[in-house]
Amino acid sequence: MNNDTTLQHLRQLKLSGMANALQRQHEQPMLHLDMSFDERFALLVEHELIHRQHKAEVRRLHNAKFKLDANLEQVDADSARGLHRHQLAELAQGQWVGQHNLLITGATGSGKTWLACALGKQLCQLQCSVRYVRASRLFDELAIAHGDGSYRKLLQQLAKLDLLILDDFGLEHLTHRQRCDFLEVMDDRHGTKSTAIISQLPVTAWHEIIGEPTLADAILDRLIHNAYRFELTGESRRKRTKTGQTS
Repeated sequence: MNNDTTLQHLRQLKLSGMANALQRQHEQPMLHLDMSFDERFALLVEHELIHRQHKAEVRRLHNAKFKLDANLEQVDADSARGLHRHQLAELAQGQWVGQHNLLITGATGSGKTWLACALGKQLCQLQCSVRYVRASRLFDELAIAHGDGSYRKLLQQLAKLDLLILDDFGLEHLTHRQRCDFLEVMDDRHGTKSTAIISQLPVTAWHEIIGEPTLADAILDRLIHNAYRFELTGESRRKRTKTGQTS
């Protein structure tokens, strides 16, 4: 069997990383003269693993649908605006996922969405599944799912996400159906997955926004208990971003 046939078979088996690495070995034989067969084969396997990990990360980032292409390195960790470097470093490790929620509040332009997307992207790189969505759009999706019979399927999909990021929460008071849907989502995720809520309103105002005290208590109990909180302050970060500064 010649080299071209081997490369073709590897690609048919969807071992593209291994095929590309083998092709490079053929093109640069002098670099591998001192390597044993086992060493060269181990190198091929390693390239295949790296290739698959990269594809999986690209897929996770695509599925997350982040609003902003944010990075933690660009986040301005300033205690004066409610961000502490040691907290960000802790969250960047990802060990909180599945045990804690994340609540980010602050005025328009304070960098809430940027921070959430940056943390979400970091978690994608740590092999966590993440989805970003505006709260109103999620409630619309759930309403449509009620009508077309896919409600349970959608709940199951949401329940599997390691981190669900809900942006712009609290812009409107919730309807009875939205309250019930919100409770279903939070109940499925409680204790096993993490949810990040981004809102212009302080957490103390959420009870009124949700409405119906019994349902509000049940939702907030699952959401607020043992959650990390960031209350961002300071001037609008959008003005600074236009000048090339960090967010």
